[in-house]
Amino acid sequence: MPFTPEDAAHMRAALALASRNLGRTWPNPAVGCVIVRAGRVVGRGWTARGGRPHAEALALERAGPEAVGATAYVSLEPCAHIGRAGPCADALAAAGIARVVAALEDPDPRTAGRGFARLRQAGVAVEVGLEAEAAAALNAGFLLRFTERPRPFVTVKMAASLDGRIGTRTGESRWITGTDARARGHMLRARHDAILVGIGTALADDPELTCRIPGLEDTQPLRVVLDRSLRLPPSHRLARDATRWPTLVFAADGAEEERAVALRGCGVDVVRARAVDEGLDLAHCLGILAGRGVTRLLCEGGGRVAAALLAADLVDELVRFTGGVAIGGDGVPAIGALGLDRLAAAPRFRLERVEACGEGVVELWARSSDGTASASCSPA
Repeated sequence: MPFTPEDAAHMRAALALASRNLGRTWPNPAVGCVIVRAGRVVGRGWTARGGRPHAEALALERAGPEAVGATAYVSLEPCAHIGRAGPCADALAAAGIARVVAALEDPDPRTAGRGFARLRQAGVAVEVGLEAEAAAALNAGFLLRFTERPRPFVTVKMAASLDGRIGTRTGESRWITGTDARARGHMLRARHDAILVGIGTALADDPELTCRIPGLEDTQPLRVVLDRSLRLPPSHRLARDATRWPTLVFAADGAEEERAVALRGCGVDVVRARAVDEGLDLAHCLGILAGRGVTRLLCEGGGRVAAALLAADLVDELVRFTGGVAIGGDGVPAIGALGLDRLAAAPRFRLERVEACGEGVVELWARSSDGTASASCSPA
């Protein structure tokens, strides 16, 4: 039976609900649920911060007895496993839901079709695939955790001059863009599970890497530093604040254990990763983050890290803030050397959106090399 325009409208509403807590539900996906009875919405829910309660549980609670005979529109297959609560598939069936319309099957092996099977066994009509592309884009990071090469969805953010520089020849970079761009950058942080910087950026800028938007102060991404030789001192802000805002530092196996012990004493999580050439194996690092539940990773610097991610084909989208200033060819490039001999080998992205941002602009570019979808992460 084909989906109706009403079905599509309700699923789009479920997807909009799911997007509300992007960056705050990990390791769980961000899911939305709308319950409709006789053409009227009787319950709505979206995955709460920290991943619980699930969207279906909240929607059922709000629907109450009106869930009997209703249709539930869910952006991802209802779970079939027992965690801190019972399976959502069982809860929907027990509440008397007559029909479930889902956008996608959940790739998590604990569910992976079992949620749909449980619903059908309970006599619930199940239809799958409505707005599947949009749902996959929204939860691209969660889906990537269950691929052959598990990793989070990676966004590279840069604040650059008109000529693509992120600092002067002396390294000065504050501020190339204006206050509007910085506010949008903080919103980007709020919609990601973790923020990544290289040790060069960490030492040069002494960044806090927190979201400082009023009302979102209690929602802070995991701060991640690539630090092969453990150069980050315990006196650094990222180490001093680690008990308040979690910080993870990736180091090579050969980095001095004494330095690791000092950082751990500050509350920093020091994780050993494979070393390659002059840096760390980024695919290995991202795989570790995925294993810990990170679904969305925002890279904020610097140019060497951005280049390494691009060279390893690990970037899903680029968010570029451009300020109205020219720095010149002796400035620090937004993207470091890629060693390209042929233009055909260059990483390619498609322009998704351009918006005015104060006195500059913000652009969203999605990868185009293999058709991976953008994760609906608006720079706004």
